[in-house]
Amino acid sequence: MHAYALASVAVPVTAVLYGLTGVLRRRTAARQRRALDRWAAVLADPYQAVMGRWWPYDTTQAAAARLVLDGLVTVNHRGSLSPSPAASDPARVPGHPVPEALLAALLRRTAPATLGNVEARDAGFAAALAEFRAARPALLKVREPGRPVTAGLYLVMAEMLFCVFGLMALRPAGDAEWAAAWAAWTALIAQVIWFPLHNRSRGTGWTADADIARDVSLTHPALAALDARDPEALRRLGVSRRRIRRGRNRGRPRRRAPAEGGESGESGESGESAKGGEALSSG
Repeated sequence: MHAYALASVAVPVTAVLYGLTGVLRRRTAARQRRALDRWAAVLADPYQAVMGRWWPYDTTQAAAARLVLDGLVTVNHRGSLSPSPAASDPARVPGHPVPEALLAALLRRTAPATLGNVEARDAGFAAALAEFRAARPALLKVREPGRPVTAGLYLVMAEMLFCVFGLMALRPAGDAEWAAAWAAWTALIAQVIWFPLHNRSRGTGWTADADIARDVSLTHPALAALDARDPEALRRLGVSRRRIRRGRNRGRPRRRAPAEGGESGESGESGESAKGGEALSSG
């Protein structure tokens, strides 16, 4: 086989392979930039940043912590939330739709309510939370992990074997044929190096959601501030979130009123005096 034919096959194939790798890298970089831009928009709102986290640190818990910090809501030892007198002041609005929706849900109640009860049974708060969740931009995967094109890889390997056997059987005659043979060998070596480069250019399914979440702190500032100022209030909010029913005694027996105790005491004394009188009359 002639050296020129081998070089005319190996060199263009190598150029196509590296061109494909460059295109994949540019597409991956562009998607990564778009994913980072969308995450920057999400992180700009701390309530969006903690959306979807486990419940002690999620958006609802952060909204309750903000209301407690601003003095618009109080929480007692049983986890019941009550609007403060400042909650009815129009100038003391929380300034964010999620805390505002939670405060509106508490103001609609005629009695103190737990955070779990509001989240589970208040349709207005659920609708506001769903609307806020729908406004979150969709996060991008930089590359969907996919299967390699097996047929294409087999064709490349067949081309490499063809060129290797052809070059090993080749007997160049003259400087031009030697130059063509060296060009073919160089192209084959470049094709061997291309395989690991191509695998790295495809990426590993990097996502902005998974990668940036490890690099940034997703604890809401209101939760961190409440933990530093009043850890007991933060603990009470956790109790409030776990409670869905608003039972007063939660299974404990009620204590009798003083009036009932007085009546029962009087009836007991009259019974004892009656028994004493019967004993004297019988004696």
